[in-house]
Amino acid sequence: MSRPLRVAVVGAGPAGIYASDLLVKSGQDVAIDLFERMPAPFGLIRYGVAPDHPRIKGIVKSLHAVLDKPEIRLLGNIEIGKDITVDELSEFYDAIIFSTGATGDKELRIQGSDLQGSHGAGEFVGFYDGNPDFSRTWDLTAEKVAVIGVGNVALDVARILAKTADELKVTEIPDNVYENLGRSAVKEVHVFGRRGPAQAKFTPLELKELDHSENVEVIVDPEDIDYDEASEQARRDSKSVDLVCQTLENYAIREPKGAQHKLFLHFFESPVEILGEDGRVVGLKTERTELDGTGNVRGTGKFTTWDAQAVYRAVGYRSEAVEGVPFDAERAVIPNDGGRVLDPSTEAPVQGLYATGWIKRGPVGLIGNTKSDAKDTTTMLLEDFNTGRLSAPSKPEPQAVLELLDARGIPVTTWEGWRNLDAAERSLGEAEGRERKKIVEWDEMVVSSHPEYEI
Repeated sequence: MSRPLRVAVVGAGPAGIYASDLLVKSGQDVAIDLFERMPAPFGLIRYGVAPDHPRIKGIVKSLHAVLDKPEIRLLGNIEIGKDITVDELSEFYDAIIFSTGATGDKELRIQGSDLQGSHGAGEFVGFYDGNPDFSRTWDLTAEKVAVIGVGNVALDVARILAKTADELKVTEIPDNVYENLGRSAVKEVHVFGRRGPAQAKFTPLELKELDHSENVEVIVDPEDIDYDEASEQARRDSKSVDLVCQTLENYAIREPKGAQHKLFLHFFESPVEILGEDGRVVGLKTERTELDGTGNVRGTGKFTTWDAQAVYRAVGYRSEAVEGVPFDAERAVIPNDGGRVLDPSTEAPVQGLYATGWIKRGPVGLIGNTKSDAKDTTTMLLEDFNTGRLSAPSKPEPQAVLELLDARGIPVTTWEGWRNLDAAERSLGEAEGRERKKIVEWDEMVVSSHPEYEI
């Protein structure tokens, strides 16, 4: 074939960028168009990582190096299924990889979840990360707040709620977030997990960072430090689990430092009901649990009612369907065999369609998992191409897809446009002595990327 293998990657977060990088490094002659619904790339790194985590945002530097490669073309501000259909994409590309991630909140199926003051953690993350899809204001009138979940997102939410606005002003948070946090009435944050310290899904560094603020007192009840045989084995098998347990033990036995905001980590408390009055959250009811020897827990029949005027449900993210692509609504993933998209009615691969990242396996795992995911998917794609299982596109010319988008009046943002937006955000931050200040409004991002567009 005299032309390169043309691949569309849908979703310019880490999963999509890693898949693109692996294709470039494969030795195959490739040309990749990386489609992104937002005007800016980087997905979860830009809109899912707490602003006081510059260490994690350093990953952007390595992603930059990938997007600098001439074989990769970023096409942002394009919604697949709306601006251009999957069938239409197939006219321009040999293969399509879906890497659209997950931003919705999983349901917590307990009574009271729909009360006013009961929030999905993802909604709050979208707010404080300046995601244009989410609210610009947030009700922070609650003095006591409950966070349900024992993963890193729960820690992020709890930490942002417990910190002061001025502590966070040094980060990239936009003005509307700073102003809302400045009016916060939060004094106590209570994080609840139904199992024990050895079953928590925190990473050790995230858990330690919880205590770095002089304004936040992290408190663990010594009675919550308990392990059964399976828990002890988990500590022996995993250095990470052991470090989490050690950190929690240290929190439980130390002297209080007298910080103004209290952040409680509760274990063996299973949420039973979010309590309400007049349609608003007034508390959380939990059942005390105990370990059963296998690392799982059973209820004890002892219930506690906790005073709380807001509840944040940090029980996991949920992916959304892409129009024109098979979707397993129960598991909230694209059905696949480890890489190839499957037709649910026949369980046969859908020619030319692939999946990677959270849309492929659900919202679990860290960056390392995303890389191995991408490796599996791209290996399958290249195998299918080299064995003649892919159909050649009818319009493989690089300009053809751009002409279609232009004819539809879609202002496409590019890698050069990201550099413009990046410079604009850095300039806004520099004026206030910060590294950057994030631009929130969608149209403002588009125009900052490409001043020639009139929105």
